[in-house]
Amino acid sequence: MRQQPPARRAAHRRRRVALLAVVLIAIGAWQVRRHWPGDVRSGSAAAHGAKILRYDVRSRFVHRTLPQVAAIPRGAAGGDRRRPLLVFLHGRGKDGEESNANEAFFAALDALGERAPAVVFPSGGESSFFHDRADGRWARYVLDEVIPQAVRRLRADPRRVAIGGISMGGFGAFDIARLRPQRFCAVGGHSAALWLRGGDSAAGAFDDADDFARHDVIAIARRRGRAAWGPSPLWLDGGADDPFREGGEALASALGITMRHWAGEHEGAYWRAHFGRYLRFYAGACAARPG
Repeated sequence: MRQQPPARRAAHRRRRVALLAVVLIAIGAWQVRRHWPGDVRSGSAAAHGAKILRYDVRSRFVHRTLPQVAAIPRGAAGGDRRRPLLVFLHGRGKDGEESNANEAFFAALDALGERAPAVVFPSGGESSFFHDRADGRWARYVLDEVIPQAVRRLRADPRRVAIGGISMGGFGAFDIARLRPQRFCAVGGHSAALWLRGGDSAAGAFDDADDFARHDVIAIARRRGRAAWGPSPLWLDGGADDPFREGGEALASALGITMRHWAGEHEGAYWRAHFGRYLRFYAGACAARPG
């Protein structure tokens, strides 16, 4: 049997990896939706004492009205003392702003007590990947509409804002944070959707090759290093069997940080198991930020 040339074998391998990533993104989004606890409301057991708010942001940057879910933990301080704000971005899929507003997340939030941040889960549409692109300036929407409105509505501390997310949202958190490297007290990506090459990315993640290049956070980190994200503590993690492990390790290496791995795949069970770790990271980093 005649063997294929090495270049052709490599191209087939890249296509298989890209196809696997697309399939895993779809499965991960389905797993998240499958385990939604329903419409969590203030006073329900699933809210763990948090006050749940739902409101819309009429965005001039993406030219549409987008739903937001937010939470104020129980015992939020009054007077002049304000809690930090965590902006937590969702994975790919419809109605993603509800995907992480679940019992597991609110249990982990409640466990932090007085250190718990207020949280906003903004909608990023089905597959915006939270970056500025042809259909809207999604990063500007987060920076200049989501955050100011959440700070006002939740009476959060505007000087202590963290950003993180899962899968699509993990990529988005790192892409957004580099635009204003002094803005955030912490940046986190959990099973972040990261590709080494634009040709391997999921359909719809980027407009074209130029769009991928503009938002290639791995290449940016390799050129500029950690300085591109300023002094903020950075976090990357992913399941040991996550298809985005290679991209996450590449970004971690370029940033000079260690990527954390635990058993699991690109799925809701993995993220729910580690919400406590994520929230302790954000709370600790924001507590250490000077006022």
